[in-house]
Amino acid sequence: MKFHKERLIEVRTKLGISKAEAARQLNMSAMGYGRYENGDRTPSFQTITFMAQKLGTSIEYLCGETESMNSVDFIISTDTPELYNIVESLKDEPPDKLDHILKYIKNLQGKNTTL
Repeated sequence: MKFHKERLIEVRTKLGISKAEAARQLNMSAMGYGRYENGDRTPSFQTITFMAQKLGTSIEYLCGETESMNSVDFIISTDTPELYNIVESLKDEPPDKLDHILKYIKNLQGKNTTL
């Protein structure tokens, strides 16, 4: 995978945030972040993964493997305990029950009901 600095700039621009704000959100120095955008430094795979998660995009987009900025992953953390607990409780359920739950969620979304 080859990191594309232009993609990082595009994501930041789309989010409407400055380099300093992007650095803050990524918990790094403005100078360190700037090196990634300038191409002076190439981030590790772990750093690219972290950037994608925090900036709401995908590793594949930052590495030029897809044209879609949209994230293909959805991270559920303990920062949202209610959602985390729901997902945890479903992890051992049989596939037919999960299919039923997914259909129910899609039905709710079709009725413009927020979850």
